[in-house]
Amino acid sequence: MSADRDIEEWLAERGIVSTASRDRARACLVDEKVINPKKSRMSDQKLERATALLAERFYLVCGAPACMPVAHASGREPLLVEPRTHCERCGGSDNRRAVVDFLEACQRKNVRKLVVVGGSPAVREELEAQLGARMELRMVDGTERRTADKARHDLDWADLVLVWGATELHHKVSEHYTNMPPPLNRKVVHVVRRGVASLLAEAITHLKR
Repeated sequence: MSADRDIEEWLAERGIVSTASRDRARACLVDEKVINPKKSRMSDQKLERATALLAERFYLVCGAPACMPVAHASGREPLLVEPRTHCERCGGSDNRRAVVDFLEACQRKNVRKLVVVGGSPAVREELEAQLGARMELRMVDGTERRTADKARHDLDWADLVLVWGATELHHKVSEHYTNMPPPLNRKVVHVVRRGVASLLAEAITHLKR
């Protein structure tokens, strides 16, 4: 005898819990004859097909203003999910959403080379992991000596320089970047708030100008 699953529980595991989202997902599965509209369970043999069908038809989205346009542009029908961890775009993470927004802004402005001055070792590693595959990075330790020549070389190389003043950053290091004359100083964004999401939000604001 084959095993089966409760359909409501199976949908809930994917964040499809609101009445509207649940009804829409169920209607899709019924239309494709994956489930019986009169039954509350489906066989395990149909799980793979059901999963593939929902992935093909729907874009699971948290409803955040930054995520909804992406869902609408995906070619799939947006389907609201809870909690946000099920969102295909941001995964419920403010940092992940900020990374996606930042990369999209960089693509629009043709920004491919980024220098980040400051930040803790752990945060620099996180930025490397999140951004390193999509753009060229230089991470500058704000606690180590940096010469003016090296800073000038960074500025010549970069499309954008983020000076993270609210973190581990010595003034003698930061001033090499913030005191540069035009046009180099137009690449520099001085960020005074902590957190990866705040850092990238400031960068996005700069790129929109």
